[in-house]
Amino acid sequence: MDQHTQETERPELLSDLTNFAAQLSERFADEEDVRLFFSPGRVSLMGAHLDYNGGPVMPTAIDRGTFLALRLRGDRRVRLSSTLDSGIVELELGALPEHRLDHWADYPIGVTAQLESLARERGAERSLSGFDLHFGGNLPIGAGLSSSASMCVGTAYALNTAWDLDCSKQDIVEAALHAERTHVGVQCGIMDPYAVGYSKPGALLWLDCKDATVGHMPFDTDKLIIVVADTGVRRELARSEFNLRVRQCAESFAELRKLHPKASCLRDIPLAALENAACSLDEVHRKRARHVLEEVVRTFEARAALEAGDAAGFGARMTAAHASLRDLFEVSCPELDLLVEEATAVSGVLGARLTGAGFGGCVVILAEKAALVPLKKHLQERFRVAFGTDPKIMSFLGDRGPREIILRD
Repeated sequence: MDQHTQETERPELLSDLTNFAAQLSERFADEEDVRLFFSPGRVSLMGAHLDYNGGPVMPTAIDRGTFLALRLRGDRRVRLSSTLDSGIVELELGALPEHRLDHWADYPIGVTAQLESLARERGAERSLSGFDLHFGGNLPIGAGLSSSASMCVGTAYALNTAWDLDCSKQDIVEAALHAERTHVGVQCGIMDPYAVGYSKPGALLWLDCKDATVGHMPFDTDKLIIVVADTGVRRELARSEFNLRVRQCAESFAELRKLHPKASCLRDIPLAALENAACSLDEVHRKRARHVLEEVVRTFEARAALEAGDAAGFGARMTAAHASLRDLFEVSCPELDLLVEEATAVSGVLGARLTGAGFGGCVVILAEKAALVPLKKHLQERFRVAFGTDPKIMSFLGDRGPREIILRD
């Protein structure tokens, strides 16, 4: 597993991680054996809501994410804590709760249970020791930047390293995915943990969610920048509405498969099937299916544009994807719509769309680097007039993925 020191890390990350480490004395009586890890967040540029429908997606890891401080114990006790919570969740290996606590700790608990199960299969369960694990980070929570996958992949990576389980990258990604789906109960697709676990700087990940084929697409970081504008809107309905969209897509596929029995997922259904007189989908299901099938086409077109060096063509597909998310998938909101409309009115902005599940959170913007300053100014002015608050606007670099970071005195 990778280890990195100051010489191989960005100064901003080191500064944030050093501040995080300085707070550890509040949670760890003895800091001598504490190990520090970083796990990035992700932003998705193309393939909106395609991952659980077997389609292609194009995310990238970003240079902000989750900080983890881990210390192995001499017993079987597990203690979980966070900079966002004054409490400590205490558990025991071998007796982890099977049902969620409706608490942020459900994510690392799910990962721990999965790695414990993996160790049991390999006959290594007896060698596992308890641990104290403290979380922090510099990634906005609930903003559609996949803080949950960042935490889950980071937890799997840190425990694999500390427990010396010799897990593969795929094992780590699958442990994170299992935790979200099975323990937390979010019926997410495979994109988020793959985007974090298989990240590569200077590239967008190409992930075909039908067969989990992974590739990397060149991204010109000398000329282009990824900007994220956070609406500040956090809506409790996001999880339930997300699961509803998953169910609606599954129901649409079940109906359309009657016309195309060889299809294995909604992505396989030809767009023309929606116009077939035999198609019995109601209006809502027809809209959900249309978004998915048209977004598959857009994502392949975006890939072709990127391969041809046509960043403007790629950006145009992003903006078209937002219109579909707004009108057909119905996961947008006024704050997101305004940011997309105003961003794409700025010279040098190539495209924009909501990222994440929707219903609030963030807009991702592809822009030329020279557009960054006028873009920030314009968005803040227009958003303030419309909603009375300032959106948080961040620009991101890519990231190399989860890793242990050793700080030197």
